[in-house]
Amino acid sequence: MKSKLSLCLTLALLVLSSCKVQQIPAPAYQNITLDSEPRGAKVVFQGRVICESTPAEVSVPLTYNVDQTGFKTPGKRDQKTAEMNSLKFDFILPGYETASESIIPDVNVWPFKYPDAVFHQFKRSEILNGVTLKEERVSRENAGETQMEKSVIRWFFDSDPRGARIFWRVISGVPSEVKNTNETYLTSTPYEETRGFNIPGLTYANSNDVTIEIKVTKKGYMDQVKRYNVRQALDQQEISGFFELVPKDE
Repeated sequence: MKSKLSLCLTLALLVLSSCKVQQIPAPAYQNITLDSEPRGAKVVFQGRVICESTPAEVSVPLTYNVDQTGFKTPGKRDQKTAEMNSLKFDFILPGYETASESIIPDVNVWPFKYPDAVFHQFKRSEILNGVTLKEERVSRENAGETQMEKSVIRWFFDSDPRGARIFWRVISGVPSEVKNTNETYLTSTPYEETRGFNIPGLTYANSNDVTIEIKVTKKGYMDQVKRYNVRQALDQQEISGFFELVPKDE
């Protein structure tokens, strides 16, 4: 009788041993797609830039925080555990408010599963290059008194062949606030400089109604013209272009 009892105990132990829960190793990284509107944003994660320009797919390092019970196997988890394991992404785009997006995992499975995409909708910033973007309206009679006139951006123009002359002028849709100007010689290609528009009467409010016209000329080649919206240039902090010159017919 005792022998049969020992045999039963041994078999029970073997069954329990075979049913032992297998530990599933947690992945160290997960691929996540980052996107924003407008696009072209930098994304910072854990203090470093992981995306230079949205959209992009990045490999995000994962860490797992669990409570004293040490979740290692499937089972119901609480909201606190999910929040403990949230991932935070900072989205940065000139001309827009810097903001964060956080994602939390599905903690009812192990390893935790995170959403495979993060999206951020930007809000326009009230400050650009240290200038408050007020929706004020002005008169061109008080030219030189608005801060936006002094906003500094990058200018870059090149052509093939090089050595073409660059001219620029202001085309205003609000002549009562910003004057139209005649063509002014800038320099010859290639040209790169950080400088302001210096457009009298320019504000962020009326910048969408103001255009910069760039004309490139070279002897023996046809003139070429490109136009740039000033608000877009302010948001991107750049006005640039490349001109592929076309020879004139003989």
